Formats: sequence, C-alpha cells, structure tokens
Amino acid sequence: MNIGIILAAGEGTRMKSKTPKVLHEVMGKKIIQYVLDACSEANINEKVMILGHGKEKIIETLKDKDFKWKEQPIGEDKPYGTGYAVMQAEDLIEDNATVVILNGDVPLIEGKTLDNFINFHKKNSNSASVLTAKLEDPYGYGRIIRKDDKILGIVEEKDASEEHKRINEINSGIYCFNGNELKEILKELDTDNSQQEYYITDGIKKIVEKGLKVGGYLIEDAIQIKGVNNRIQLSELSTEEKIRINKKHMLNGVNIIDPDNTYIEKDVEIGMDTTIYPNTFLEGKTIIGEDNIIGPGTIIQNSKIGNNNKIENSKIIKSTLENHNKIGPYAYIRPNCKIGSCVKVGDFVELKNTTIGDNSKASHLAYLGDGEVGDNANIGCGVIFVNYDGKNKHKTIIKDGAFVGSNSNLVAPIVVEKGAYIACGSTITEDVEENALAIGRARQVTKINKGKDRYK
Repeated sequence: MNIGIILAAGEGTRMKSKTPKVLHEVMGKKIIQYVLDACSEANINEKVMILGHGKEKIIETLKDKDFKWKEQPIGEDKPYGTGYAVMQAEDLIEDNATVVILNGDVPLIEGKTLDNFINFHKKNSNSASVLTAKLEDPYGYGRIIRKDDKILGIVEEKDASEEHKRINEINSGIYCFNGNELKEILKELDTDNSQQEYYITDGIKKIVEKGLKVGGYLIEDAIQIKGVNNRIQLSELSTEEKIRINKKHMLNGVNIIDPDNTYIEKDVEIGMDTTIYPNTFLEGKTIIGEDNIIGPGTIIQNSKIGNNNKIENSKIIKSTLENHNKIGPYAYIRPNCKIGSCVKVGDFVELKNTTIGDNSKASHLAYLGDGEVGDNANIGCGVIFVNYDGKNKHKTIIKDGAFVGSNSNLVAPIVVEKGAYIACGSTITEDVEENALAIGRARQVTKINKGKDRYK
C-alpha cells in the first residue's frame, strides 16, 4: 500500500488572509486539491492530511474528497516541526506500506513525478528516499550531500559551510519511507536543534547513521517543488501553471492568439482548430469542441460548447450550446440554459434557465428567463419574459415558428403557440393560439396641432 501524508497545518501568516493557505487557488483550483490529485495519479491509495489552522474550513471545502485527517495540536508547549506533524499520523502508518510525505502548499507537483519517485524508492530497496532538484540560486534550502545515488546527509542553510553553500542540489521536502522504518525513526527524533522542533531531516540523518540506504531522486523540472508562502509566490506559480496549460492545448491543436492573456483552468477540455482570443477565461469543467472562435473578452464556466460556434465578449455559466451558434457580443447566458444549433443570441441578451431550439434568434436587448423557445422562432429587440411575480418564478413557452415583436412583455405563465405573431409593443397576459396575431397595447391617439407649442 502507498500512503501519502500531506502536511497542511501551517497558519500561512505571510499570505495575510483569513483563508487557510492551502485553500487559495492556482488557476481556479485549490492548492491542496493539486496535491490530492497528484497523489491519486500516483496510485497513493490512502491520503492523510495533517491539519491545524483553519481545519474546519479545509474539511468543509474538501468534504467530497477521499482523505483522512489528523490534527496537529498547537500551543506554546508544542514542539512543532515536520517530524512532529508526521507523528500525528503514526497510528495510520502500516509496517509494510510505502509512505510519501508531501507539503500541502506545493501545487505543481505532478502525479507522474510522484509515481516515478515511489518506483525509484522501491526499485533501489531504499529505507528512505528524498526528492531533490537543482537550483541556480539554492539559498535557503537544505543542501544534498550525496555519493552517487546515495544521500549521505542534508545540510541546512544556517549550518552550511562555504563548500556546502556551493552545492546547488536541494532538498524538496518530499520524502519516501518504508512504513516500519519511519515509525522507528519517529520515536527517535528529538528537539536538540536551534528551533527546538522535530525535523524529518533529522530522521534522514539517523537512517544514514544506522548504515541504511537513503536514495536521492533528482527531478529536472524544479518548479514542481516550489511552495506558496505569500501572494507573490502564488502569482508566480499561477503564471507557471497558466503557461503549462496553454502550451498543452496549443500542442493539441488549439490556436491561442495571445497565451500571456488567456486563462484556461486545468480541467478544461478544448477540441482542435478552436481559436481562443485574448482576455478569455475558460473555467471549471468546461468542455469545448472543435472549430470554435472564442473571445475576445469571454468567460465560460462549467459549460459544454459544441462545434463551429462563435462566442464574442460574452459570459456563459453552467449551460450547453450545440453547433454553429453565434453568441454576443455582450450576451449573458446564466445557469441551466440549453441552446440548440444555428441560434443567434446577440448583444445585451440575457438568458437564465431557458431552452432555445434550432435556427431561432434573440438578436439584441432581451431578457429570456425561465423560458422554452422552439425552433425557427424570433425574439425581437427589447422583449422581456416576465417570469417573477414577487414570490414565484413562472415559465414562458414560445413554440416553433412564433414571432415576438420588439418591446413586448410576455407575462408568465404563458404559451405562444406555433406560428403565432406578437405585435411589437404588446404586453401579453394570455396564451396565444396557433397562427394568431396578438396585440396588447393601447390605441394610438393623435391630437392635431397639439405638439407645436411644446417648448413654450
């Protein structure tokens, strides 16, 4: 069994936030969720989080996720340190398990890397293994002292000699242990150090002193092991993740006009030959098909978009579009909308909880809330589905081929049957029969010569 112990008890004071550090987001995804997902991808069967500050909020946020948790007690009489944190999960560590210790604030670690690290640990029959990386500027990190594949020690910055400081291979803070040996080492840790804390690095030292083998697995992509301690680092890692995501899509045949100003979250899927214009945000579980033109200035959240759509300067939330639609500019499609094919939803049109059939159009300045529009229907400029009576929402149904003239109010619940025609400027409060003409407005009255003195 592979067990992951994720250290996430820190207060994160340098974030200057009421939100626990691990719940901040990198490209729309919680930092801790990146770590959990990487564990799952690496076949880490059991995930144990060590929590402290903000534990209630973390548990509530991740309530649908599969993990166990242990609390790290806090207080002036507590020793703290990475070793102390791992001690809290000691009763969950099985003797024959492989235990990976990770930091909850390192979002860009990849599942493939963890999988390779675990395999390296097992293949080399190590008692412990350390994930390492080489940095141009290793200042502040523990330096790796090694001979070939064996690690002889880890020297912290404050204890490093000038010779040690020239070493650029550093400790990532990610470790792999055999379960039984980890439990033995935890019992032997002490606080005989400047911080008076329990350190996992001291455990590595004790394993070396026993003559047991400690391996070092060096990764090339050092960004994977960088953590988040403040808003600047959060921004830097978000930028790195954005670049990675955009490159992946471009290599898969997506045309991104300006990658620096295009924001695509990790779980978004995009088909080939779709073009993304700048200042576009694709978020959540959004799925976009092929040959679309998206943007500029478009936000799509948790929606499904078919093929050959053009969506310009618009916002779409939790909705579905089929194929060959033209959306925007400045359309607002709110949750639970379903739009067929060859539909026009034009500028300043707002939809909410509405279905629109094929070849229909609402070209401009309309509100369609709680509606059902059939095929080949026309919704004129300024049309309002009056769906709310102050207490309840009601449905407006426009059937195939109906025409709703400009500046009309349809007071729901109401049904406009096939082929019916609503005269412009009407307020309609009753159902309209098939192929009927409905007019609901006051008769025009004209007063001769009464307009000429209007400025006197």
